[in-house]
Amino acid sequence: MAGSSFFALFDDIATLLDDISVMSKVAVKKTASVLTDDLAVNAEKVVELKADRELPVVWAVCKGSLVNKTILVPLALGLNYLAPSLVHWLLVIGGIYLCYEGIESLIEKLTPHGDQDGARKLKRLSEAEAKVYEAKKVKGAIVTDFVLSAEIVVITLNVVAEAPFVQQLITLVLISLLVTFGVYGLVAGIVRIDDLGLRLRKITNPGHFAETLRRIGGWLISAAPKLMKLLSWVGTIAMFFVGGAFIAEAIHGGPEWIVTPAIKHWLENYLMQAVVGLIAGGVAVAVAWTAKQLTQRVSG
Repeated sequence: MAGSSFFALFDDIATLLDDISVMSKVAVKKTASVLTDDLAVNAEKVVELKADRELPVVWAVCKGSLVNKTILVPLALGLNYLAPSLVHWLLVIGGIYLCYEGIESLIEKLTPHGDQDGARKLKRLSEAEAKVYEAKKVKGAIVTDFVLSAEIVVITLNVVAEAPFVQQLITLVLISLLVTFGVYGLVAGIVRIDDLGLRLRKITNPGHFAETLRRIGGWLISAAPKLMKLLSWVGTIAMFFVGGAFIAEAIHGGPEWIVTPAIKHWLENYLMQAVVGLIAGGVAVAVAWTAKQLTQRVSG
């Protein structure tokens, strides 16, 4: 009897793990586009840092991301049970914040020499000021990660919505860990491409293979700054796609006498969602600027 009970338990565990594996694969496919945006946005956040501080900053943001998901997983499970509609509106607020951040970044990039100002400013900072600047970068990256992580958690939760609670919890934890270490591992690799190039350039062995490696190293060194600049732009644009998708989904669910079928069809277009993000970000920045001006007048 004890033996049969043991094998029955073992079979239940195997079935549970198989179900979790299947749901995890589906969740990864569903979150693939968000992961691409997540990678670009987070790589953009470590641009303009000193080379010796890039990896410590990536690690600091990675730890912050783990804390974010430690908060988000139980919060999402709880809200999904108690107030499922609230999850949707929290994502919309997060989407507006992402679009706001995107507009701020866009203004900085489009300002004459704005893309160089951060690097020049960093060189002029004292050690104490550089630490404050770095801490601000880390804080901003963790806040942005919170919004992106929330979307990943909610998408995963939708995949496992019909599963038992234990399977939901384990799948959410697994996806959270895979996403965090996968994304930040890639970010760490991207920001240190120039180091790899330098190592390859220093190879002194004779032969065609060594010469090829040295050439690859030289190419990596010259390509690294261009890649980081490209990722900076891709990360900024990704904010409008992700944030705009949240907002467009909220508009899509509006009353039919306002949101006509034509508008709904328009909102389903990925590029149109980015346009929605641009508009929402512009409005958010304008509101924030107006509020700041009014506050200064009142306090002045």
